[in-house]
Amino acid sequence: MGVPERPTLLFLLSLLLIPLGLPVLCAPPRLICDSRVLERYILEARDAENVTMGCAEGPRLSENITVPDTKVNFYAWKRMEVEEQAREVWQGLSLLSEAILRGQALLANSSQPAETPQLYIDKAVSGLRSLTSLLRVLGAQEPKSLPDATPPSPLRTLTADTFCKLFRVYSNFIRGKLKLYTGEACRREDR
Repeated sequence: MGVPERPTLLFLLSLLLIPLGLPVLCAPPRLICDSRVLERYILEARDAENVTMGCAEGPRLSENITVPDTKVNFYAWKRMEVEEQAREVWQGLSLLSEAILRGQALLANSSQPAETPQLYIDKAVSGLRSLTSLLRVLGAQEPKSLPDATPPSPLRTLTADTFCKLFRVYSNFIRGKLKLYTGEACRREDR
């Protein structure tokens, strides 16, 4: 068996380092454009959603957590400039990260047995850090770094009162707006 080619080896190394939240300096600059990378995060999010499906029986959050609305108006989305799409994705990613971290804190302070949600919360925290790093590598600028005269439109939000709802939003956000945005950004980079 021969040694894997250098790009394959870099890709595999990147997949190992990204969940740790470490910057992947040796990663190909367009790693997020490799569909296998985003699919890995989508599968993790779906697993978390599926494991916590028993919302009624599963652990509830001790407070409601604000999360981004994941509905996409495809007609409006396609008419947006890529910078507007990036702004909406960054806003959603930021709010989702705050929500997952809040869920992690609530779980840590809870008296409920929560081994399963804890595992998936920890994976989500790591995954969101990695996705944030990958978006930066893609060249997507965070809204606060954009020299823009027009303030961003307010982000539509929902509330989650169970881990099931929190993970459903996490899964839908990655499969929806994040995937749409990265797909469009990667196509524009290829031009």
